[in-house]
Amino acid sequence: RDGGLLRTRGDRGRLSDAPNADEEGAMAPPTTLLALWAAATAGVVVEALQVGTTTRSLERTTRALSATSTPHDGGHQVVAAAVATATTQAEMEAQFARSVQSTYGRYPVTITSGSGCELRDDLNERSYLDFVAGIATCCLGHADARLVDAVATQMKSVTHASNLYYIPQQGALAEWLAATLASDDGASSYRAFFCNSGGEANEAALKLAFKYAATRRDAPPNNDTDDWIVLTARGSFHGRTMATISATAQPKYHGPGACWKIDRFAHFDFNDPDSARQVFEEYRGRIAAVLIEPVQGEGGVRVGDPAFFRTLRELCDAEGALLMFDEVQAGVGRTGRMWAHEHLFGGAHTGAPDVVTCAKAIGGGVPLGAMLCKASCDVFAPGDHATTYGGNPLACAAGLAVARAIDDDGLVENAAERGAQLKAGLDRLVVDYAELLAEARGRGLLLGLELKAPHKAADLVTLCADEGLLVVPAGPSVVRFVPPLVVSDVHVDTALDILETALARYRTSLRSSSAAAAAAAAA
Repeated sequence: RDGGLLRTRGDRGRLSDAPNADEEGAMAPPTTLLALWAAATAGVVVEALQVGTTTRSLERTTRALSATSTPHDGGHQVVAAAVATATTQAEMEAQFARSVQSTYGRYPVTITSGSGCELRDDLNERSYLDFVAGIATCCLGHADARLVDAVATQMKSVTHASNLYYIPQQGALAEWLAATLASDDGASSYRAFFCNSGGEANEAALKLAFKYAATRRDAPPNNDTDDWIVLTARGSFHGRTMATISATAQPKYHGPGACWKIDRFAHFDFNDPDSARQVFEEYRGRIAAVLIEPVQGEGGVRVGDPAFFRTLRELCDAEGALLMFDEVQAGVGRTGRMWAHEHLFGGAHTGAPDVVTCAKAIGGGVPLGAMLCKASCDVFAPGDHATTYGGNPLACAAGLAVARAIDDDGLVENAAERGAQLKAGLDRLVVDYAELLAEARGRGLLLGLELKAPHKAADLVTLCADEGLLVVPAGPSVVRFVPPLVVSDVHVDTALDILETALARYRTSLRSSSAAAAAAAAA
């Protein structure tokens, strides 16, 4: 490395022509080169090391590296360690405990590979039927050949370029997304801003709404533009940024003492027209927009009522506020329509929203999000909003692969058909396990199974994983089913069989516990 920070003896070409096979031809992980890099970036001068060319010599070099370093000019001593991959579940959990922040409650499952609707845990020698799909993200399943080819091909060309330049893949994807929406007159007039996630898409929507109000609307009653607010529904979830977590009308996400909450939002009850009217009346003249999910995902898979959403459209029109649909989880075919709000207005051409946000499925697992708005409210100018990675060639190549699969393979129709099959099976289980289950609800392949109190969704999710089915909670009492959109009828039948086995185990364990408690009380 220039400047003498990293000096190695031997053939300098070996640093760029890294070894990739041992004497027997098996692939050798480049852990030593990573360790050399780590040492160099930490300010360590590593000398007298021959870079290994085989697995065995790599191991020798790594051992030497762990004991051989000299202080950098700053005078501190750093010993570099080889990059290590855990080989057991216990090692994996210990590694995470040492080095990864505890922002997630993880199940004892280590994902190592996948194919279609199945995931593999090689550490524990288990396979799973995946009805989580990265939480409604891997719409094409795992290792889909179309997505793999699109991403690999794009990486051989150009992976990333700044949005200071025209990116062909971004323009093509924006045009495809806009064509799936329509304004009230049936003409497509939407424009896209690309980002990396649902939270970022909703953040962009909020910034757009506040600027639209500040520049296109009469000032609030006290003439203070800081008084503009956005309305959201209780039970919603819109992201993890400071603004989107504040828009999320669930206090459990707002931090201790609501330390993460920004006071630019007010809330109404989901599917309650009277509650919405009351909040509109209270904040009349100050409402920049309404941000709402057509189907609340994290809030328990609660389906929007068409009459309620028509009321919202009327209230927004009367106020001059934007109606913004958060389709991050429900959009891109998951509900059996391209967009979940189509169920509410009888099609994309009626009651069209002013703004739509999406992410998750649009990249098929590659980070990608988008905020689409009507041309009439496209108030962003250069410098108003930006992102480094959003809409880069790699992400948009993935998005185009998803778009082609949706168009060519009938994935939206498959979501409707397999969703009906899954819903019928869940309804049957609600009857058969009436003492445990309250109802099944949702649309397409965004379905929830609600447990009766005091039963917890997490307990049933754990039992399902034990039996080989991955599902995910949506709140404390709802188990969520969001498989890949390529799921087959056989997959659905298998999932229902596994779920029934888990429910039977759950019921047996509860009865055993009750019997033991009764015996103890009698004694």
